[in-house]
Amino acid sequence: MRKIGLLIGGGECPGVNSIIKSIVPKCLEHGIEVYGFKNGWEGVLNGSVRKLTTDELDEAHVLGAPIIGSSRVNILHHEDAFSRCKAVIDQNELEALIVVGGDDTLGVADFFQRKGVNVVGIPKTIDNDLSGTEYSFGFDTAANVATEAIDRLHTNSKHNSRCFVVEVMGRNTGWIALQAGLAAGAHVVLIPEFPKTLDEIASIIEERRQNGKFYTIVCVAEGFDLEEMRIDYNTLEKDDYGNVRMEQKHIASTLAKLLEAKTGIPTRFSVLGHVIRGGIPTAFDRVIGSKFGSKAVELIVEKQYGYMVALQGSEIVPVDLEKAIVRKKVDEVFYHAAGYHSYQY
Repeated sequence: MRKIGLLIGGGECPGVNSIIKSIVPKCLEHGIEVYGFKNGWEGVLNGSVRKLTTDELDEAHVLGAPIIGSSRVNILHHEDAFSRCKAVIDQNELEALIVVGGDDTLGVADFFQRKGVNVVGIPKTIDNDLSGTEYSFGFDTAANVATEAIDRLHTNSKHNSRCFVVEVMGRNTGWIALQAGLAAGAHVVLIPEFPKTLDEIASIIEERRQNGKFYTIVCVAEGFDLEEMRIDYNTLEKDDYGNVRMEQKHIASTLAKLLEAKTGIPTRFSVLGHVIRGGIPTAFDRVIGSKFGSKAVELIVEKQYGYMVALQGSEIVPVDLEKAIVRKKVDEVFYHAAGYHSYQY
């Protein structure tokens, strides 16, 4: 019987278990056993692996955390990482790996592919920032949770005639902030791709007041930079992949203080943080996860390696893994269509 490995890397991402629930039975239909590595690439490095069965998958689709675990450990920091991992893969007679993750996890997968390990990737990131796919699973859930939170803050902000700064995840891109902000009617959306100055933000708030609108919702992505904050990124702690730990920026609290000082308008802040990436996934994320898993198995069966599965239009298609891990930024067309390039609220 053929055997493949499955691993999941990165942070929490709703819908991840729908992928596992799709992959395992479909592989068995084709005479392929699936072995899950515990805690992502770390499990490959340490040889922590077990055979997955359909018995454990019945209710997995409603769980937020992957049943085989995940991690952000960058195994390439170990000099002998590849040789150790290759030995584990060979010892377990695995002909290929399905790797589920974002640009960091899939970046390691691309390295392994180029070194001769057969790999198929599945996009997993709430930030929706992988190229080649219109959506990655987890994004819809995160955007929906953020939308609901901003909806609720409208009441508080309007009742108290104040400005409210809402921070959502988005280290390098503003997909969540723009999607949720637009859906929930935020008056200002601040994202890394399109800078705004403190004066520009303050002028929107003040103009709303002058027009008789006494409250403002500002939705800001955690990766948004403001010149007045003068952040020295070299002094901030980084994760295993060299990414700055964004909670150190305090963008929401700092921006709220700066806006209140600038405008004299009472300003509060709320950091949604990890709450948007946990819990029960939306129907969309469950379904797209299942479709991704099914397509990945098709590629394994046909021995088509070096690809990431992706959503393009209504079709799930393979895209070159090396090209897929390039970061996808919010495009100017979407940003301008949303209306946040100029004040209109």
